[in-house]
Amino acid sequence: MLRLEGKTAVVTGGGTRGIGRATAARLAAEGAHVFITGRRTAELDEAVQAIGRNVTAVPGDITDPADLDRLYDVVAARGQGLDVLFANAATASFATIETITGQDLDQVFGVNVKGTVFTVQKALPVLNEGASVIVNASTAADRGTAGFGAYAASKAALRTFVRAWANELKDRGIRVNAISPGPTDTSGITELVGEENSAAFKANEGARIAIGRIGQVDEVAAAVAFLASADSSFMLGANVYVDGGENQI
Repeated sequence: MLRLEGKTAVVTGGGTRGIGRATAARLAAEGAHVFITGRRTAELDEAVQAIGRNVTAVPGDITDPADLDRLYDVVAARGQGLDVLFANAATASFATIETITGQDLDQVFGVNVKGTVFTVQKALPVLNEGASVIVNASTAADRGTAGFGAYAASKAALRTFVRAWANELKDRGIRVNAISPGPTDTSGITELVGEENSAAFKANEGARIAIGRIGQVDEVAAAVAFLASADSSFMLGANVYVDGGENQI
């Protein structure tokens, strides 16, 4: 028996070659019908082809309330509600206290915090009783990495929201939990540090992590699938670290 047989899931940021796509593929393999959303239509189409079954793409931007409404209208039209929401879409940039601008803050907090808040809020009418909401936080929230303050602060804010939402939605049987990946091998690293610096960055990150390497997207996806399933039925408001011991040892 597949753990998510007959369930309906939404994964934001599901088109990129990273945690979102890997998680969408894992949830589909577990039996769920997965709706993926993101801003890049070509990447969504590629993801649908790669996943192959149990997946529907709905282009949209989580910072645009109208796009979120349209996403959940499509989910509602399927007639089975929503059982799993993985609020994954995010952005990152480097800026120190000397260089950070209002635009930097608006971009990072607009996507990571405001976009995630409304991703969850607008899902409420379609979330089934007993649904699982998983928010993608980060080990960065617990660290003081120079130049990464805005991103870390945005993820710390999400960790706090998860606790509040878990309390607010528990009477509907909705479980809200967070997942905090450590450095993970995604295309986002290349976008952040540049193609020419990507290999060195990954090697340096891996060297400082207890397990001796950075994570793989399938490892994070497996943890999300656990939180999405009844296997995690006694978990509420938790934060699951998938970090190779980065913040544990």
